[in-house]
Amino acid sequence: MAHASSAHDNRLPILDLGDYRGPADARSAFLEALRRALHDYGFFYLGGHGMDPQLVDGLQAAVRRFFALPLKDKLQIEMIRSPHFRGYTRIGCERTRGLPDWREQLDINTEAEPFPMTPDTPVWRRLQGPNQWPEAMPELRGIVLAYQAEATRVGIMLLEAIATALGQPERAFAEIYEPTPSQLMKLIRYPGRGETETAQGVGAHRDGGFITLLLQEVQPGLRVRAHDGGWIAAPPIPGTVVVNAGELLELATDGYVHAAIHDVIAPPSGSDRCSVAFFLGSKPDAVVPVLPLPEPLRGFVRGVSVDPLNQIFREVGLNQLKSRLRSHPDVADAHYPGLGGEEFLPRMQDR
Repeated sequence: MAHASSAHDNRLPILDLGDYRGPADARSAFLEALRRALHDYGFFYLGGHGMDPQLVDGLQAAVRRFFALPLKDKLQIEMIRSPHFRGYTRIGCERTRGLPDWREQLDINTEAEPFPMTPDTPVWRRLQGPNQWPEAMPELRGIVLAYQAEATRVGIMLLEAIATALGQPERAFAEIYEPTPSQLMKLIRYPGRGETETAQGVGAHRDGGFITLLLQEVQPGLRVRAHDGGWIAAPPIPGTVVVNAGELLELATDGYVHAAIHDVIAPPSGSDRCSVAFFLGSKPDAVVPVLPLPEPLRGFVRGVSVDPLNQIFREVGLNQLKSRLRSHPDVADAHYPGLGGEEFLPRMQDR
């Protein structure tokens, strides 16, 4: 089985999910292309996902309407009000690798009641809870949750395809996402550079879940780091979402699947960029297994990426909380005293 070298094309692969349920030859070609994309890039475009174009257009219009609300309406649901890390974040208040990201956003996850906490309950259980929704835009809840459900459907189908491509049973990942996966969504707006201090829309990072589905409008800005250190632009392609593998898939395959570093460059002055990121993750009480890859693939495993600034845990809840605490230190200080700051990892492992 051939694999790409460190050299790369200047374009990400484009796959059609419809081929996975298609005739045998189309299915086989899709699985080979998927396997190569996961190993060589960790990123690809996905068409044929079957999401209703009217739902997608309606969501993108709703995102624009939300960010056009007066600041006071958005601050009524500011994230610092939520111990579950749900709600609105002002421009420059989320951080990547300690530096501010020049974007505003609304974070939403699985709707749930707060987890009943006792002194013996792991602290990451506090991530479970309700979302915050703007009173000034009551229709947003229905639109966002409808898209969340569709993105979950697509994501789980894609996870089944990924398992198959890796020589596993189709439902190999089900035991660590059923009955309810993590369904984090971010509605995001990047202002033009005339309103920012740097070009960092969001800094270079890896995603923490299984896979991310990114819905883009028309303004480019996403970049993917290739194995040779170069950057590959990932501009919007109508009718597709950009998919990338997260740290859970890299952990589960001992690095055969590549959780690629990526960032977003702030758009030019006088413009902005909106996107919707959906992060499909495991249930929080799971531990990520190592899959028994077939012999032809085992020779291409690379081991899990080592980053001293971003320790990765196989305990999913710990990984999820780590990500939230690092990105939102103000929420950490308000609701997780003693766990915020740069030296929180040893303390997290004790909780």
